[in-house]
Amino acid sequence: MTQLPANKPDRRRKPLLILEFTSLAILLISMGWFSSQSSAENPISPAWLLLPAFASLGVFLSFIGLMYLRWVASASDDRRGRHKVIFVLLAVTLMGVWVYGIGNTWLSLNAR
Repeated sequence: MTQLPANKPDRRRKPLLILEFTSLAILLISMGWFSSQSSAENPISPAWLLLPAFASLGVFLSFIGLMYLRWVASASDDRRGRHKVIFVLLAVTLMGVWVYGIGNTWLSLNAR
């Protein structure tokens, strides 16, 4: 693979940034809306929680994509293997944290 010049950004960077900030906005707006709509007597439907769950997944995936561009795609050929190993470990860890958080949230909703 050839490396891009230092002054030319990767074409995948802009869509990933758009996805990250759009997902973050959806996540924050939905959390604010849910806090104003729900009460102890009238909780929101668990299906509505899919919206912030998918928004947080978008934030995580775009962050991982940007991390790939920064660490792996821009690395020199002799260091790319080492960077890929570190990247995979961090990406799996981040996705594990997301799955753990979503799983615990779902279990706590069903424990009522």
